[in-house]
Amino acid sequence: MDIKEKIGELVDKIKDDPKIAKEFKDDPIATVEKLLGIDLPNEQLEKIVDGVKAKIGLDKLGDALGGLGGLFGKK
Repeated sequence: MDIKEKIGELVDKIKDDPKIAKEFKDDPIATVEKLLGIDLPNEQLEKIVDGVKAKIGLDKLGDALGGLGGLFGKK
């Protein structure tokens, strides 16, 4: 299992489905485990959850920074 690839897939699923996003917000470990469809120790799931949160945070930051370009006449 390629962890980076799985994190990318999870991020896409979470961002594309508001119901899954809410589940992830409420209980990220259970949501990731359900989406992966495999039973992993919580320590491993926590690392995946951290990766997903970081990726979502970077995506949001990128979106926000992209919007700043308009402040300076750039798009």
